[in-house]
Amino acid sequence: MYKILVVGPSWIGDTVLAQPLFHLLHEKHGTAAIDVLAPAWTLPVLERMPEVRHTLLNPFGHAELRLRARRRLGRELAIAGYNQAIVLPNSFKSALVPFFAAIPLRTGYRGEMRWGLLNDVRALDEQALPRMVERYAALASAPAEPPPPPPPLGLRVAEAARLATLAKLRIDPGAVAVALCPGAEYGPAKRWPLHHFAALGKALAKKGLEVWIVGSARERGLGEEIEKLADSACRNLCGMTTLAEAIDVLASAALVVSNDSGLMHVAAAVGRPLIALYGSSSPEFTPPHAADARIVRLGLECSPCFERECPLGHFNCMMQLTPERVCSAIDFDKIRPRPR
Repeated sequence: MYKILVVGPSWIGDTVLAQPLFHLLHEKHGTAAIDVLAPAWTLPVLERMPEVRHTLLNPFGHAELRLRARRRLGRELAIAGYNQAIVLPNSFKSALVPFFAAIPLRTGYRGEMRWGLLNDVRALDEQALPRMVERYAALASAPAEPPPPPPPLGLRVAEAARLATLAKLRIDPGAVAVALCPGAEYGPAKRWPLHHFAALGKALAKKGLEVWIVGSARERGLGEEIEKLADSACRNLCGMTTLAEAIDVLASAALVVSNDSGLMHVAAAVGRPLIALYGSSSPEFTPPHAADARIVRLGLECSPCFERECPLGHFNCMMQLTPERVCSAIDFDKIRPRPR
C-alpha cells in the first residue's frame, strides 16, 4: 500500500480545500494510506474526510522552530514507512518533519529555503492555478502532467451524531433554519458588520425561519451582539458547540450565510446552500468549492486588499453591502428542510 504523509494547513478553510487532493491521491494510487499531520483545531474537519486514514497532531506553534522536537517527531514517524510526503504550507519549518523522517519523496511548492528539505519542488504558476483548491489538487499529479479539475468536497455527517447534537442544543430536527456565521479568524476586515447580520436575521425570522448564529467560543460576543440587535430574533449558538458539533449544525441548516471563513468552507463541504460574503478577501483565490454557493460582494476598487483591518478606515466593502442586497440574493423558494 502506498503511504503518504500530508503536512496540513493551519487554517480550517484551507484544510477543507485540501480534501480534493486527498481524493485524487486515492485515484492515482488505488487505496492509498493518507495520514495528515495538522494543528489540533483542524483535526475535527480531517476526521470527517473518508480519504484520511489517521490524523496526527502537529504540536508546533506558528512561530516555533523547536528543531530538536521536530527531529524527534520525524524519527518517530519514520517507523511508519511513508513513501511520500506532501507539504501544503510554504514555510521552511513545515518541511522539517518529513525531512527528519527520511521520507523518500517530499513534494511541495517552492517556498522559504526548502531546497534539500523537499526533493520534489514544484514551481507554482499562479495564473494557471488561481484558486487554492486547484493548487493543492495539482500536487497529486506528476510535474509534467496537466492537473485534473478538483473533485467535489464531501465531509461525512453521521445521522445519529447530527441528531444527538441537535438534541443537546434543544433544536427541533425538523426546523427550517438559516445559519449565520459572523466570525472570520483572519481579522475584522473579513467580517460583515454585526448590525447587518442582525437586520438580515430579523428579516429571515419574519419569513418564519429559525435563525442560528454559529461560531466558536471566541465569537460568543459577536453572537450576543447580533442577538441583542435582532431583538432575540436569532439564537446565539457561538461557543455552545465543538467544531465537530458545529459541522452537524451547519449540515442541519437549510441555508448558510457566512463571511469568508473556515465555517463557510465547512458549509460548502456538507452540501448546504450558501451565501458567501466577500470584502477584503478574494473569491478568485478562495471561493467556496461548491455548486450551490452564491458569492455576494461589491467589488470596490480598494478590494480585495487582503488586510486584517481596513487600511483606509472606512470599511466600505462591507459597510455598503446592505442586508437588503444580501437578502435579495437568497432564493427563498429553495429553502427547505434538510433531506433525511
